[in-house]
Amino acid sequence: MKIIVLLVIGIILYFIARGYKTEKFENIKLDIKERFDGDLLNHEAGLLVALMAKVAKADGQVCELEAEMLKHTFSDISRHFENQNEIREKLKDIYKKEKESFENTIEITEKLYKITKNHYEKRVGIIEYLLNIAFIDKEFSETELMICEDISNALKIKKEDFENLVNKFKTFYANQKANQALSLEKAYEVLESNVNDDNATLKKNYRTLVKKHHPDIVSGSGAGQDIIDQATKKLQEINEAYELIKKERKI
Repeated sequence: MKIIVLLVIGIILYFIARGYKTEKFENIKLDIKERFDGDLLNHEAGLLVALMAKVAKADGQVCELEAEMLKHTFSDISRHFENQNEIREKLKDIYKKEKESFENTIEITEKLYKITKNHYEKRVGIIEYLLNIAFIDKEFSETELMICEDISNALKIKKEDFENLVNKFKTFYANQKANQALSLEKAYEVLESNVNDDNATLKKNYRTLVKKHHPDIVSGSGAGQDIIDQATKKLQEINEAYELIKKERKI
């Protein structure tokens, strides 16, 4: 499960790589590692994390993917600092504090705007990054929309650009959902089952197919190597199908 989560994180980070990157931070110098001992809410890094906290908690909970993404972001930002361990802990503290209230969202966003006011594309990248957090659990609630829209307005993002970003994410996740549905349909077909079968029936069908296609059993019947190889491939397909359905059913 951990590997799957990390793979998903990797895909998501690649997907947004064209948008917001820590290398674009106004205050971060890439040629040297700076030491920062002041209030990180006066620094672009801290302000971004504060807004991430608002968006991540907008729907009332932080999912596993959000938590993993936040962890990677803290590490990615802090590595640019000489006192990176201290910065990472401060960023975590900012996140914990700022997720508790939405009252200062506009105030924080306005501070970030002052730092980035001459870099419109960067601000678009920031809102794209925040939208990615909002969509990462594959649900985009009205509360998340409201928070992101407020931040976008305070960053002076054009309405058209904001709406285009929202639609891009909606399309991306709609396509992902459609592909998953097709994969599930194929999984049930592989297990010679249907979506209305109960868990016990599904398990019985799975075991029957495993016994039928297990390479050791096929080999014991005197089959040639080609047949054994086909059985091995079929068994892998059966196992993958069963795992996909179990995950979807949460069993």
